[in-house]
Amino acid sequence: MATITEHEEQQISEANASGRNPVVFVHGLWLLPSSWDRWGTLFQEAGYATLAPGWPDDPETVDQARTKPEVFAGKSIKEVADHFEDVIRRLDRKPAVIGHSFGGLMTQILAGRGRSAASVAIDPAPFRGVLPLPISSLRAASPVLTNPLNRGRAVPLTYEQFRYAFANAVGEDEAKDLYATFAVPASGEPLFQAAAANINPWTEAKVDTKNAERGPLLILDGELDNTVPWAIANASFNRQKRNPGVTEIEKVPGRGHALTIDGGWREVAQIALAFVQRFVAAGAVAAMPIGGGETASIAVATPEGVQTST
Repeated sequence: MATITEHEEQQISEANASGRNPVVFVHGLWLLPSSWDRWGTLFQEAGYATLAPGWPDDPETVDQARTKPEVFAGKSIKEVADHFEDVIRRLDRKPAVIGHSFGGLMTQILAGRGRSAASVAIDPAPFRGVLPLPISSLRAASPVLTNPLNRGRAVPLTYEQFRYAFANAVGEDEAKDLYATFAVPASGEPLFQAAAANINPWTEAKVDTKNAERGPLLILDGELDNTVPWAIANASFNRQKRNPGVTEIEKVPGRGHALTIDGGWREVAQIALAFVQRFVAAGAVAAMPIGGGETASIAVATPEGVQTST
């Protein structure tokens, strides 16, 4: 079991002391918790307490991460999900959870464990039962998957690899700035776990989509995302819509995998915030104990069926 860091303890204490409902942000591969800093400010201004825990052994800064990349190696999906669940168990109120990429997969795992009051999974990595395997996804993951030895390693992306996997929908100057500001090495193991999920019945890349305690879920996906194209996000939605809770999906026009960190981050954050506000009140509320441009098309799954609006 990963140890909760001093910084995470501080975030937990501040959230509990605030009397506000918490929002937990979960980053994905090749990023750090600091990638959520602007989101945290926005949600705090809206009346929420925010936490951005790290994956186990995450360095504090991008410079530290690049100096000691080996700390990322060997982190598995279950290890990371369990760590975030440990943090959530320490909160006085059940949080909303927002995650990106593999953080979006972790978000759905945590929701499936009944740990989230509302969830937003952005460009989420696939789980067992999600079958599409677009060529662009294979290319985006190829820096890791082409070498079996990478399973136990920390793998960095070159600028060209980052440009394709994350920053294909922004200009060259912005892409270079995003790479310099945010990109860090990542554990290879989760990608191998996700790649084999549909042939491994014991995979850790699985989500309990039927748990009635899952809570409301929104899946967001960038229209131009090479790493998690619409086919993957929509297949995840089709699995999740069987849940009795509210389940929605929205395509964000003109955006790639870097949509949470690029110059248009606020648009995406506002969509996520609006969803959270529908189900989790901002400001001080009674404690809730935690148990065990363009118009985007939106599909909503409810117990009455799927409704599509624009």
